[in-house]
Amino acid sequence: MEYKTITYNKHDSVGYITFNRPEIHNAFNATLLNEMSDLFDRLENDDSLRVVVITGAGKSFCAGADLNWMRSVVDQSFEENLTESNNLADLFYKIYSFRRPVIGKINGAAIGGGTGFVAVCDIAIAAESAKFSFSEVKIGVVPACIGPYVIKKMGEGKARELFITGERMLAKRAFEVGLVNKFVADDKLDDEVDILIKTILSSGPEAIAMAKKLISEVPSMSPEEFKPYTAEMIAKLRISDEGQEGMDAFLNKRKPKWVKE
Repeated sequence: MEYKTITYNKHDSVGYITFNRPEIHNAFNATLLNEMSDLFDRLENDDSLRVVVITGAGKSFCAGADLNWMRSVVDQSFEENLTESNNLADLFYKIYSFRRPVIGKINGAAIGGGTGFVAVCDIAIAAESAKFSFSEVKIGVVPACIGPYVIKKMGEGKARELFITGERMLAKRAFEVGLVNKFVADDKLDDEVDILIKTILSSGPEAIAMAKKLISEVPSMSPEEFKPYTAEMIAKLRISDEGQEGMDAFLNKRKPKWVKE
């Protein structure tokens, strides 16, 4: 897969996506958004894929929208702006709802829309020196398309504070407000992500996919909806090939087939 603004490499069952515009701190434009969308469409059909890692080339993770792209957006009509915004919203949802776990390896600054890519990851681990900011209000706009995912991750109270202030945060503060799951010394980031990948690969891939679905869908359900929904889910998983294999492995004190020796 050849792209201009991102790279994709796969090692065994792990896919690595890298924002590859280091000269402008991996700021995104329409091309990057389209390439990311195309890549995730392709990855949906890769049954051998178990985990996806997203990171940035160079010193930054993603510095938000490309200023040159923003200059062109200023001159667009409402309809043209709406099309661009819908593309961004669609991409964030595509990553958020991706059936395989997505790890954010936050190697540097994640600013503005870049924090959206952090928020849609299932688990985000940041380098201690990484910086974060919902900086949109500083230029008279708001973190709209990323908002639903940030609010889900941090809660309304923290989102209100940080969306209004645009505060610049280090990784420790981003961890405290719930934007990232963990922060580590810069030179430990690779090791920490590798440990997380190994932990994920020890779990059943279809069970993980259903766990993501459960977390996304149940909060909006009433008791009348979630009781039969969850009962049916576990009943189906218990009789599935993966469920049968996992329970047999547990009862017989062996590793399930999806765990490599």
